[in-house]
Amino acid sequence: MKYSIKTGSLESLSTACLLVSVADAKKIAKSRGAGNRLALALEGFEDTAGQVRSVVLDKAIKRLLVVGGITKKAISQASFQKLIHAAATSLAQHTCKEAIWGLSGVRVSGADAAWQTRNALAALSTTLYQFDAQKQDHKKRPLTRIAVHLAPLPGQKTAGQKAVREALKAGQALDAGMALARDLGNTPPNVCNPTYLHQSARKFAQHPKVTVKCLEEKEMKRLGMGAFISVTQGSDTPGKMIVIQYRGGKAKDAPHVLVGKGITFDTGGISLKPGPAMDEMKFDMCGAATVLGATKAVIDSNLKLNLVTIVAAAENMPSGGASRPGDVVTTMSGQTVEILNTDAEGRLVLCDALTYAERFSPKSVIDVATLTGACVIALGSHAAALYSNDDGLGASISAAGDYIHDRSWPMPMWDDYQSQLRSNFADMANIGGREAGSVTAACFLSRFAKSYPWAHLDIAGVGYHTGARKGATGRPVPLLYQYLLDQLGQ
Repeated sequence: MKYSIKTGSLESLSTACLLVSVADAKKIAKSRGAGNRLALALEGFEDTAGQVRSVVLDKAIKRLLVVGGITKKAISQASFQKLIHAAATSLAQHTCKEAIWGLSGVRVSGADAAWQTRNALAALSTTLYQFDAQKQDHKKRPLTRIAVHLAPLPGQKTAGQKAVREALKAGQALDAGMALARDLGNTPPNVCNPTYLHQSARKFAQHPKVTVKCLEEKEMKRLGMGAFISVTQGSDTPGKMIVIQYRGGKAKDAPHVLVGKGITFDTGGISLKPGPAMDEMKFDMCGAATVLGATKAVIDSNLKLNLVTIVAAAENMPSGGASRPGDVVTTMSGQTVEILNTDAEGRLVLCDALTYAERFSPKSVIDVATLTGACVIALGSHAAALYSNDDGLGASISAAGDYIHDRSWPMPMWDDYQSQLRSNFADMANIGGREAGSVTAACFLSRFAKSYPWAHLDIAGVGYHTGARKGATGRPVPLLYQYLLDQLGQ
């Protein structure tokens, strides 16, 4: 999607589709002598958040999408989120090639024009995305351009044009990052395997500030990544650890590190999963997809910071060479792990990736993974589970998610839970029993992240939709990108 800015009065605009409030719709219709026509079209319309009415107007403005819930008084941020998602959903149902978002004059409690722009564009990115690459009838949505109307907020002489333009730039980059993450997540597993992820990452190296390298299995064995190898050894497709370095900051600046779980298909291994909905295990690489999406957003924005992205890519397959329950493996850190369940494989690839991250002397490390079903039971599909060994880092991540409406929820990681990982035969087991499954998974990872500020996002509930809406969501690309923007005070 191409985003731009449009100025001038709403009444003077010309477009295939204009999204406006009820009050602005009446002004526009009156100026064009179409007041009665609009009044008839709006009969029975409830002017509340979540309601949208489509009205055919004239040759200059072919269609008005009248968005309910906008008043002269400030509305809540929750109401704003509801109305922009309704507006974006309505827009997606029409066949216009371009549109103007005329909702910039809304007053929202505790939010400025830049916040409104960022959240509106995020809603549009989420709603207007489509994926039909594998369909014979491959029809792209005709809408390719959306202009954001720049209007001063009530009580202001200007709309804060510089801030809105910066928000538009960030929104454009986020749109590209979310599209990449969702495309990778939705691509079938016979196509999107570890090699495919590496090929996708290599495209970043076209940027002069980016280098991409890949650790093959031979190199990982040499480095002692026995946990990672135990997962990939059952697959005919070699596992890969993909490392992307973006040098946008000063050479001496410590980098932020993103680590993504990239299990491109998860059968459970020898601890085989049930057959129903196993197709959804292609989404077990959504952690990798989102860190790659966030990386694209950073690169497209030319952010002035250093970023390292590590993707732990592997398939978890059952075979004669697959690891077994009861196997003991040695991690890159030297700690040993008894594998009690081969379906708890994400933490095994991540623990070696977290150890590898130490060599970059990172300022912060965030790992992202569709790690546990227990997380879905705890939080559903509304928030990612957030664990951290650093209160400041955890608070920054929470704040970033709240700002861009890609929320997380802080979870406990007390030492009390560590005892569930005890093993009679190794330094630890890879599962901690039925209770607090998401917590014990985070506790496991924490043992490999003691040398730097670290956070873990369990996105099993938010990374993809099931059922009729089945597909990757692109979350938490908005949260990760906003967190990195916040590090620069943007």
